[in-house]
Amino acid sequence: MSRIKIAEERFLNGFNCAQAIFTTYSEELGLTKEVASKIACAFGGGLASSGYVCGAVSGALMVIGLKYASPDAKEKESRKIVYAKAREFIKKFIERNGSIICKELLNCDISTPEGRKFAEEKKLFKKVCPKFIKDAAQILEELLK
Repeated sequence: MSRIKIAEERFLNGFNCAQAIFTTYSEELGLTKEVASKIACAFGGGLASSGYVCGAVSGALMVIGLKYASPDAKEKESRKIVYAKAREFIKKFIERNGSIICKELLNCDISTPEGRKFAEEKKLFKKVCPKFIKDAAQILEELLK
């Protein structure tokens, strides 16, 4: 099964958007699925369900950091690589979706009770969000080569 499909299935089976992306790639980069799930948990729903940066984007940026960053804080060259890959990811995600901001992607503010109710009634998390998961994974597949 492709990683794109794995990420989508993880999301549809209960992981939040950030967890679905980050756990799909974490093990091959040296981090267990369980630890990756804990790390990514607070990033779902646009940062703790606040509607800011889409969790699929946050999860993907964590993958990029895990793959390309150096653990040495003084090593600046890998940071340049991470930032360049992250900017490329963001650019491609915006080209596909028009934004990286959750409330803009969903056309509602899930941080409010009214917005959350609207999203749940319209089933946005099941109808709209899987596309963002797939897009994030597809872009990652291109960037991780």
